[in-house]
Amino acid sequence: MKHKRLSQDRGYGDHGWLKSFHSFSFADYHDPQFMGFGPLRVINEDWIASGKGFGTHGHRDMEIITYILEGELAHEDNMGNGKAIYPNEVQRMSAGKGVMHSEFNHAPNQTTHLLQIWIQPDLLGVNPSYEQTLFPSAEKRGKLRLVASPDGADGSVTIHSNTKLFAGLFDGAETTNYILENNRLAYVHVARGQVHINDEILQAGDALMLTEETSIVINQAQDCEILLFDLPPRVIPQQATH
Repeated sequence: MKHKRLSQDRGYGDHGWLKSFHSFSFADYHDPQFMGFGPLRVINEDWIASGKGFGTHGHRDMEIITYILEGELAHEDNMGNGKAIYPNEVQRMSAGKGVMHSEFNHAPNQTTHLLQIWIQPDLLGVNPSYEQTLFPSAEKRGKLRLVASPDGADGSVTIHSNTKLFAGLFDGAETTNYILENNRLAYVHVARGQVHINDEILQAGDALMLTEETSIVINQAQDCEILLFDLPPRVIPQQATH
């Protein structure tokens, strides 16, 4: 089964310096039908004005992935990390038993456009950690590149969740067919462009939720960038043992 959700049906908040679309319930946006999908809890598409950002704040027990589409974002945390993240990089922060961090757009005269993704972990109370990796465009051209996984396979960032996240760039005749194992969910988010996925036409900001499917066919794309989440159906987190 598949369910298509249009970009304009997402929640939206305009805070002046921050404009944000929410794929799932977040902050002042609440929709009981969209509280998450499997362990995927948040996809926020944010535009952050130059010189603005999120001051120091805390998280716990969440896998947080930042995916830059345009511009840059400076990250600092109480683990001693202080880095900027740019397009083609994936940043992973495992909040675990607690972390404090800030995020700012220091680029002059440039808006930062990004996706921030929260995934519920399989383990609670792990030691917080941070990872940032570059995935060149050539590795995503016409195919799905694994960028996050539970075991760090193929150089992907490691998350405490039985979830695989792929990124892909498609255009024209480029096509791929992703095989989904039994009892797995898939969520496809279109970051930019247009694409056909399992005979559904999706535009930037649209998403396709798939259950009880065996394959995901991606074709007829126009300058498209997508994220594909291969997800377990349900997560019952366990307490980490140290």
